[in-house]
Amino acid sequence: MNITGKSLGRHILAEMYNCNREILNDVEKIKEIMVNAAVVAGAEVVEVVFHKFSPYGVSGVVVISESHLAIHTWPEYGFAACDLFTCGDHVNPWKAFEYLNNYLHAEQVITFEAKRGILPIEAGNFNYKPKEEKEEEKETVG
Repeated sequence: MNITGKSLGRHILAEMYNCNREILNDVEKIKEIMVNAAVVAGAEVVEVVFHKFSPYGVSGVVVISESHLAIHTWPEYGFAACDLFTCGDHVNPWKAFEYLNNYLHAEQVITFEAKRGILPIEAGNFNYKPKEEKEEEKETVG
């Protein structure tokens, strides 16, 4: 059976090569770029956590109301791995990616997009309901 349907979110994985090595090792700059990428995408920033490794490398996450944006950098290789997961229709993870790509100066990028939380539709009938609706339905039927 082929299941298709509406997704709850979009998840972009980006492998970014030959980025600016100085930026990749600057925790404050990476934090600023990631927060701005979230804002540009239309997201609401909830929390920000970043860590600088020794001797080099940065990991961080921007938690947004619509999910998260995360990054891990390897300045010694000029490489950054980015994880851009957004839910809903009003936030565009590709806008966040374009912002990151512009500021990290990647020379080569590989991206992959996955639909997350695909709600199944079988034979043209939408057969998934959020929990609240299922409980309400039981109360009115019984």
